[in-house]
Amino acid sequence: MILLTEFTVLLEKRRIRDRIIGMLVAVAIAGGALFCARIASAQSFAGHNRADKVARDLQDSISTAPLRMRSARWARDVNGVRTVQVVIITDGSDPNLSDLRAQILRFGGAVHARHPAMRALTAQVPAQLVRVLAQRKDVVSISPNRPTRLTASTLESISGALTSNVRSNSTKTSYSGLDGTGIGIAILDSGVMKAHEAFLDGNGNTRVLRNVNMLNNTAATWTSGVDASVSPAPGSAALASYESSIANDSAWTQDGYGHGTHVASVAAGRAKYYSNAGDTTGIAPNASVYDVRVLGSQGTGAVSDALEGIQWVIYHARDYNIRVLNVSLATDSTETWQTDPLCVAVRSAVAAGITVVVAAGNFGLDDTGHEVYGRISSPGNDPSVITVGAVNYQNTIARDDDSVNFFSSRGPTRSAYVDTNGARQVDNLLKPDLVAHGNKIIAAAATRASNTNPTWNYLASNYYSSLVTPVGINQQYGETQMVMSGTSIAAPVVAGAAALMLQANPGLTPPLVKAILQYTAQPLAGANLLQQGAGLLNIDGAVVLASSLRTDVASRVAAGTMAAGTPLLASGKSWPSPTSTINGSVINWSRLVFVGGNHIVSGSALFTRFQPVYDPTLTWADGIVRRRQPVYWSGAGITPNTYPQSFTDTPAADTTLVTSTVVQADSVVGASSLASGTGVFTPTATLASWLLSGSGQILGQGMVLSEGLVLSEGLVLSEGLVLSEGLVLSEGLVLSEGLVLSEGMLLSESGSSSDPSADDPSLVGEP
Repeated sequence: MILLTEFTVLLEKRRIRDRIIGMLVAVAIAGGALFCARIASAQSFAGHNRADKVARDLQDSISTAPLRMRSARWARDVNGVRTVQVVIITDGSDPNLSDLRAQILRFGGAVHARHPAMRALTAQVPAQLVRVLAQRKDVVSISPNRPTRLTASTLESISGALTSNVRSNSTKTSYSGLDGTGIGIAILDSGVMKAHEAFLDGNGNTRVLRNVNMLNNTAATWTSGVDASVSPAPGSAALASYESSIANDSAWTQDGYGHGTHVASVAAGRAKYYSNAGDTTGIAPNASVYDVRVLGSQGTGAVSDALEGIQWVIYHARDYNIRVLNVSLATDSTETWQTDPLCVAVRSAVAAGITVVVAAGNFGLDDTGHEVYGRISSPGNDPSVITVGAVNYQNTIARDDDSVNFFSSRGPTRSAYVDTNGARQVDNLLKPDLVAHGNKIIAAAATRASNTNPTWNYLASNYYSSLVTPVGINQQYGETQMVMSGTSIAAPVVAGAAALMLQANPGLTPPLVKAILQYTAQPLAGANLLQQGAGLLNIDGAVVLASSLRTDVASRVAAGTMAAGTPLLASGKSWPSPTSTINGSVINWSRLVFVGGNHIVSGSALFTRFQPVYDPTLTWADGIVRRRQPVYWSGAGITPNTYPQSFTDTPAADTTLVTSTVVQADSVVGASSLASGTGVFTPTATLASWLLSGSGQILGQGMVLSEGLVLSEGLVLSEGLVLSEGLVLSEGLVLSEGLVLSEGMLLSESGSSSDPSADDPSLVGEP
């Protein structure tokens, strides 16, 4: 449940008093004919000035009265000194961060963890010295160590996994077709109960190959005068010691909260033959699962825990073949995607070749039950990840009655930075990328790993009548199940789909996986671009298109031998028909892909020719183009190009981003108006039909980065008039909707309800 601290309550009151709360009335867009040069990658992350290096919520807390400051979990008085825990992002000029670490110790602070993949530190410092550290040239941003929290079977049928192109048949005893074999999915969450029979393979062995617990690190101990950062080399004693300290493979209770096990089961669970429940097979029922625990037994954690977890996944991605990372948790953030610590972390994971799937958040309604826009949570606000909203399948296997859940967060992203002129620049990226089924999904429920004392997880024990009773089965140890809803449950549906795509074509890059998922998605009637993105996940179409492409894309991109415009179709393959048949109904693909943060493109050329935006080391959004590349450990006895040691991040050189003959759809949608349903409020199905009829601009020269500038803005929201600050997530809040009304109607953020009988705790614990 969300807990509003005194600080956040006062902050919210001040916002309501000082700013006009309203919906989006009119916004300006730039169509295909609009060319407006924007500051791009030639500058260092949008030209942050020194004041902007310190996150707004951190600035507010260190400049307010001690009582108000102490309400933040990342701030307290230590030996009478106001102290804060922070995450410091650097520019990487000092790979070991030696000088910065030494200065923190001289200040009487402590370094609790070093995150090489993010070029960052988790540290605690006296609050009055935060701005002194911000003066350092190598410091890009300083953020508080914010709290984090949770964002054939029916699922197979409604998602499109049960078709002749994916799995031609599936029962509780057997299936045939794609199942995720050989693909590793990392679950960054509250833990995964490896003894649960949902994770057994056909031989009775667990598919949960590692359980690690990042809550054992020292990032939140408030210990001063220490430098606990480590940078373990492959094969070193330091690495062995670190791995031993986080190992959680034999714990009796691996998921005390219950969220992570359910999420993992949705992505990769397998129905148990002897269970008296229906078929609850997940999307990739033979994928390998890697449990990365970053949330405690009540569903809470800290950003530093998540950073450590993502760092572990990046480090082991190649030797464990972890190709997908599911992030069904979130935090609030005041910062642009460029410097937000979680965004930096997931962007590093993508650059390392990992497809990252993130829950959009459950803040589609305000506390009065009205729809609001601009509430995508971090790290779902990063342009490199696949951000997933939630759909209600209405208890039918038909898809034509599916609808976007009321609670599912709408775009655009509202994170921001302050430019060199002191003006606040809002990111305004198109999100979510697509939606998936996430309403009342039955999947595995964790217990203590003891058949004589199988204690229920926190969620099941506290909300038994709402989460467990509706399943309607005789719950047995190892087969326990519960029902949950939320974008956290929709995200692993997409993560499982990504695993199937990578099994079908292991040469896909993360941006190519994302583009295929969007292009083949089914536009739902009545939902606009900010509600559903490109549309509803269509696994059948995604697998068909993925299977049509060559399998050496990722290796050639990594080798630098895949030129723009190189043919992408595999030998002997032809362009597939842009339709799928699911449960007897023919559905049209959306044929939409988001690029550059706020551009919409279409056309078969997106997949018949290589587009440079499919390079996972390239990030393009807000007119900014950066290249983030892993630097691998090397030396005697170390497998080359396997273990990332650090990452470089530089402005991209002049390059083609999208080739000619691709169709640009920016100009088709018109000026943005909520009342008229135009611009970013255009129904996705309407835009798809226009493009099918031949609308859109065929690019003659493509989209090009030249001399540090990207021309053509795309769908741009006019600043200051779009979304009032009252519609943005309040700084310092833990993202978890608490109790919600049935079908996802959000209650007040305090979790109180005037009608408790209407509460539906099936969404408790979701981001």
